[in-house]
Amino acid sequence: MSQQHANIPMQVIGPIKIIGAEVNDDISVPLATYESPLWPSTNRGAKISRLSGGIRATIIDEKMTRSIVLQAPNAQVCHETLISLKNRDLEVKEVVKQSSRFARLQEIHHQVIGNLLFLRFEFFTGDAAGHNMVTKAADSLMAWLLRHYSELTYVSISGNYCTDKKASAVNGILGRGKYVVTEITIPREVCRTVLKTSPEKIVDLNIKKNLIGTMAAGTIRSANAHFANMLLGFYLATGQDAANIIEGSQGFVHAETQGDDLYFSATLPNLILGTTGSGKEYDFVKQNFNLMGCLEPNSIGMNARRLAIIAASTVLCGELSLLAAQTNPGELMRCHVAMERQPTPDKAL
Repeated sequence: MSQQHANIPMQVIGPIKIIGAEVNDDISVPLATYESPLWPSTNRGAKISRLSGGIRATIIDEKMTRSIVLQAPNAQVCHETLISLKNRDLEVKEVVKQSSRFARLQEIHHQVIGNLLFLRFEFFTGDAAGHNMVTKAADSLMAWLLRHYSELTYVSISGNYCTDKKASAVNGILGRGKYVVTEITIPREVCRTVLKTSPEKIVDLNIKKNLIGTMAAGTIRSANAHFANMLLGFYLATGQDAANIIEGSQGFVHAETQGDDLYFSATLPNLILGTTGSGKEYDFVKQNFNLMGCLEPNSIGMNARRLAIIAASTVLCGELSLLAAQTNPGELMRCHVAMERQPTPDKAL
């Protein structure tokens, strides 16, 4: 088969002002998308970041997961295996070290369902998103388990308890990828002049739309307006596995008034991305990493952490701008019509 490339429009927005222990910088951000209003809308959020002292970004946790599933004669054997594994922690971690230069086992979670044993391994994967790295490590662990526990048999290298590219409760609770919280405090006057709204209106809409509306829809571990839009644009511009926006877009918006100001935050517990690995070899991806300062040498894991902070801050910018627009009747549609429904030559006549 001959290889072809899809051309996706890309623009740079910002800069976004980010503050925090790991990133304290004004950063221009590339977004690749066919949804052209995303650029000016997210850019408006970036302007807010500069006028309000910056977006504070904090990484709470990081891990990449792979789950395997094994079968035993009965649940008692599964239980005995789990007890044994707790006493062989150093052996298990050594198996992972032998499989990769960078993968490190952090924790094992489990589920026993009938005679099936599901093991969810959590790994540190350096600057890589780690899909292949954790699968290789899990493959080595499975081979080790089958050698040392003769009553177990192979079912699958992936047991869906990871869980990869699917919305789930387990990822929202335990996390998968980088867990990033972004926060900003916006003066009332900035809300009025730039966002054309008030702190109270945004807080009210977040409750009624993002919280109550999401509950009514039965969405899993998520309450936001459109995290996926910004994530997809960011992922396509930076060579990520775009299907990971499924779990990546599971996240929460929290908004409240603080005195006369608006406190606004976006929490993303499942950001899966990296600065090395498949998809990162393209020139435009390298250029975008350089633009954002994410290719620093001899900094294992820190480039990916910086990238995650920038991604989450971009999400906050786009989320804030959209919610502000939706507090005003007709604003959202007017913007889309103006930017996406240009008349054809025939209609113009």
